[in-house]
Amino acid sequence: MTSAPTMKSRAGQVAAWALVIILAVCLAVFAWIGVRAYLAYGHLTAAQETAREVAADLSDPAIATSAVPQIADDTAAARALTSDPVWRLVETFPWIGPQLNAVSTVAAAVDQVASEALSPLVEVGTSFSLDTLRPVDGAFDTAPLEAVADAAGTSATDVGEAAASVHAIDESALLPPLQSAVSEVGDLLDETHTAVDAVAKAAVLMPAMLGSDSPRDYLVIFQNNAEWRSLGGIVGATAVIHTDGGAISLGAQASSGDFSRYDGGVIPLSDDLLAIYEDKPARYIQNVTQVPDFTLSGELAQAMWLQETGQTVDGVISIDPVTLSYVLEATGPVTLPTGDVLSSDNAVSLLLNEVYQRYEVPAEQDAFFAAATAAVFEKLASGQADPAALISALSRAGSESRLLIWNANAADQSVLDGTTLQGDLPATDDTQTTFGVYANDGTGSKMDYYMQLDSAVGWCTDGGDSSDAALTVRLRDNAPEDAANLPSYITGGGGFGVTPGVTRTVIYLYLPEGAEVVSAGTTGTVTTPGFGGGEHEGRRVLTWSSDLTPGEESTAVVRVRTPHTPSLNVQSTPTINIAATDDLAVSCEISG
Repeated sequence: MTSAPTMKSRAGQVAAWALVIILAVCLAVFAWIGVRAYLAYGHLTAAQETAREVAADLSDPAIATSAVPQIADDTAAARALTSDPVWRLVETFPWIGPQLNAVSTVAAAVDQVASEALSPLVEVGTSFSLDTLRPVDGAFDTAPLEAVADAAGTSATDVGEAAASVHAIDESALLPPLQSAVSEVGDLLDETHTAVDAVAKAAVLMPAMLGSDSPRDYLVIFQNNAEWRSLGGIVGATAVIHTDGGAISLGAQASSGDFSRYDGGVIPLSDDLLAIYEDKPARYIQNVTQVPDFTLSGELAQAMWLQETGQTVDGVISIDPVTLSYVLEATGPVTLPTGDVLSSDNAVSLLLNEVYQRYEVPAEQDAFFAAATAAVFEKLASGQADPAALISALSRAGSESRLLIWNANAADQSVLDGTTLQGDLPATDDTQTTFGVYANDGTGSKMDYYMQLDSAVGWCTDGGDSSDAALTVRLRDNAPEDAANLPSYITGGGGFGVTPGVTRTVIYLYLPEGAEVVSAGTTGTVTTPGFGGGEHEGRRVLTWSSDLTPGEESTAVVRVRTPHTPSLNVQSTPTINIAATDDLAVSCEISG
């Protein structure tokens, strides 16, 4: 008969061996996971490096044809390494489980993009070249774009779904290095989605706007950034572009001086807008971009053109001289009838400052602008612009809110939903909190050529449902000390009650929807007593006015209480003196 101690000894040995086996299995499992994770990391890193090399060029489907298969090989390997039964089992464990689940989710998302989502675009990309978008004898062949539309739309939808799956990962449960990696992949997928979605939208909208189905007429308005308005600057010149079956031609041109004053307004404005802007946006062509909503600007400009000419245009497109400088990088320099050579380097200074110093008579200025418009259009229509460079130029202008489009056809306009091309009011939702900073000249001058507008935002507290966010806005007058001696057309000549050499700026600060003001004030070499304002489509608007002389600056600080979101942004008037805001610190308190 076995003694009790012997039985206990054997039981102990069994338990010990069981523990050893369990530890061995655990070590094997974690070794298995570790090796596969290491290999998967290598494949994902390789795929990411390749993807970043081509991400900027995904607006050209042909670029993807060579890169995507290479990326797909790596992403498929990473997905296989992170989806076996052992990996899935360990995903259910505490702590380590969320780490592994994040890795497998990222691997599956990027593989979905490379192996599935971009496949339709790759297939059509083999027969697509951007050079087919070069006009011949003033006409575009829209067929290549139309052939890409369905494939690009499918790809954009699938890439968006993959990006959403990565953004759904709870990063708070992850180790810092993995948090950073997940965030980077999410950003890369967002960039890819933006690029592919741009192709899809262009493939649908461009043929229609080029008159593939029926003739179209678009009013192009040129915003003058030397005299600020919320969306850029006053409308100083206009031109009609006629399209028919891909053919484009330049129609009537007009300056702001050719438009009437529309007493009572060309279309009625809401009571909220009247309380903030009065009826000026609806009375003067120069002010149609005063309200930071290009849908309204387009309707106003269309109505004013109809009043003056009897022609109803199909839409309105806005550009500025900075956009023109980007376009000139694609076309190369253009020689004007005056002998001037207009280039990407001098377009802004020549059109926004030198012309006013050279010509005192507005009619001579208008003639110069009309000649510049015609010369650039002729070079574009003749196919002398490099298509890839032109797309890059327009994309850059769009991302900076310098290129704006409004289509009277609602279906056409809906294609642009979610893009900066619509010139929408700042949006706040569960993912983002957005302030708006919109500058307007109050001098009746071209002094904003010298002005600099900076803005910065930041969270002051993180209280979950009720966080504090701050907006800091700085105005600086960089005009020469003898600015009062500049031509009166530049200084305004005191015509609006502002002493020559002084620059008056009115800024409309749009607060996030539902935000509650905690504090607001100004500081700097010049301070102002307070803020006016009102409300526009659920957004509180603070109005801030400042008079500055050369070398002076004024800063406004606004702190609000609003729900905390992952992204905090500021949407601002595009100016010519784009500020390096690194030197502008966000302030949560008003300081003297």
